[in-house]
Amino acid sequence: MLVAALIGVLVVAGCGLGGQQEDPVPVAAQPSASEPENIVNPVIESEEPSPAPTTAKPKPTKSKAKPKATPTEDPNNFQLPECAHREGKKVTKVKAKAALRAAAAKKYWPTSAPTLTVPSRLVLATAWHESGWQSDIVNCDGGRGLMQVMPDTEAFINQRFEQSYESTDYRQNATLGANYLAWLTKAFGDAYFKGKYDLSPARCKSHSSMCLLNMVIAGYNVGRQPVDDGYAAKQLPNPEYVDVVRALMKSCYCDRY
Repeated sequence: MLVAALIGVLVVAGCGLGGQQEDPVPVAAQPSASEPENIVNPVIESEEPSPAPTTAKPKPTKSKAKPKATPTEDPNNFQLPECAHREGKKVTKVKAKAALRAAAAKKYWPTSAPTLTVPSRLVLATAWHESGWQSDIVNCDGGRGLMQVMPDTEAFINQRFEQSYESTDYRQNATLGANYLAWLTKAFGDAYFKGKYDLSPARCKSHSSMCLLNMVIAGYNVGRQPVDDGYAAKQLPNPEYVDVVRALMKSCYCDRY
């Protein structure tokens, strides 16, 4: 009887399958005494936000410009061959330059070709390519000094011009080289250019054309005959050599001296 009475009470309270259950009304959570309420301060429109603190930038330090490196060897990269050796007096580049300029200023054909002159620029560039203006070099083939004068060339010039130049003396060596350039100028000028001896670079279309200047430079390196043969074939026998000397005539590391 007691059990039946309890069942009846539960049915009347709405806990049965057919009763409608009301959703519980949510109750706002009350802040506990231990947690303060979050209070949002109202924004006052008339007040501008304070600027963010700025960190002072350090002033840039002025770095000293690095000095341009001065080359210590010539761009032509003259290297003394292993079979070569040094012999005789070594002179400074300043003295070497003075000797080369003096040699270029000489009149080698005062009677038969008084207008013929050897440009100083040609002498300086040729000597720089040959020896780097070093007066005490004896090369593997016997070439000596500034302009690497060969023994046969020395003998020929002395005989042809009735001189007694010594290639061991740097001043006379320069004269021998310039004299040989003058002889080549007259030989090629008479043979191919109707007695005209203009060694101006403006007369050349390129470094490889068969102009008088290029032929004289080529002849200094290989002698006259190969250039004569090259003229017939319209091709220089040693265009690389000519190109280097022509380039040095325009801009040379030796200009610093």
